Amino acid sequence: MKTIAIAGTFDSKGKELTFVKDILESLGLNTFTIHCGVFEPMFETDVSNQEVAKEVGEDIHEIAAKKDRALGTEVLSKGMERLIPKLYAEGKFDGIISLGGTGGTSLVTPGMRALPVGVPKVMVSTVASGNVQQYVGTSDIMMIPSIVDVSGLNSISTKIFTNAALAIAGMVKLEHEEKVEAKKPLVAATMFGVTTPCVDMAREYLEEQGYEVLVFHATGTGGKTMERLVEEGYFEGVLDLTTTEWCDELVGGVLAAGPNRLESAGKHKVPQVVSVGALDMVNFGPMDTVPEKFEGRKFYKHNPTVTLMRTTVEENKKLGEIIAEKLNQTNGPTVLMLPLKGVSMIDAEGQPFHGPKEDEMLFDTLRQNINENKVELIEMDANINDREFALTAAKKLVDLMKENKN
Repeated sequence: MKTIAIAGTFDSKGKELTFVKDILESLGLNTFTIHCGVFEPMFETDVSNQEVAKEVGEDIHEIAAKKDRALGTEVLSKGMERLIPKLYAEGKFDGIISLGGTGGTSLVTPGMRALPVGVPKVMVSTVASGNVQQYVGTSDIMMIPSIVDVSGLNSISTKIFTNAALAIAGMVKLEHEEKVEAKKPLVAATMFGVTTPCVDMAREYLEEQGYEVLVFHATGTGGKTMERLVEEGYFEGVLDLTTTEWCDELVGGVLAAGPNRLESAGKHKVPQVVSVGALDMVNFGPMDTVPEKFEGRKFYKHNPTVTLMRTTVEENKKLGEIIAEKLNQTNGPTVLMLPLKGVSMIDAEGQPFHGPKEDEMLFDTLRQNINENKVELIEMDANINDREFALTAAKKLVDLMKENKN
């Protein structure tokens, strides 16, 4: 019989969590309760808040005595982050569900994020309809808007809670047998709308060679997710042709992937072919959301909700220095490819972001700073989306992966 973990603040949301518990048990599932509130629960749970706090060397009674909500949330969320994956590894549960407001969501989602991809995770939350990046991160948590506050049982909340319980029950109980081909080695690739032709051609070639390609959209979360999965050992190779997230990290756009982007493959000796895809652009939302300090810059309206801003000569110099620094740290096979006729679809001749001076600064900076004892530098008189460039990148990665196995 499958087991669902029900995690939450059983001191303040005990009635609501028990409602979900009863539904799951009526469906023939076992439940495993985890209390992460500061005070005493409505009933004794399978895992106490004292056990959660103990994971990070704290005493829940001392925390409760201080009546410091911020401290309690900090300690218990860290405890959940450590304890939840341990309990899953011990076989205590097959999926996890929680209900909460901002506090409850902050307490449980760190533990959910620490679980492997594919483990069913459902969070019913008052903040689920807003920006949930801080809660979901690079995981596959399913966020369900609570519609009304998670406070009592009423005609709306009971329906939402019921739907959530049925969702997690279905994910855990139902099994779909599909005929899967023999496991193929995995390759990660990064793509943006303006590098799609390149990555599609490279992907098709790699698939013909017997690889399964997982493409990550370079939207900040995509880059972070890929880096995390590389860290966890999923991939035999990385085709990181779209490094545009560094533009947003440097300049202040909305799709930054953080300061550790471009580190995981090199750190873990995973063969990688890297390029400078879409380093011609910084991303913002609708035009009226672009900060005033960028007034007078060159913009391109990609669609009603996405505004692109051309990177400058000076920004390209800094981008070249950053990318060279990251790649020079590599411990594994690494190739950097430069498309001399443009780094994106709209950086080609006659297109709105065509910038020979900006691109030349980027290329020159990389030439001057790359350690060619560690990184092979390949330059091609092509746009990044030209077939020749795409196939050269894919073939080079195949060669690196084969050499790495020998």
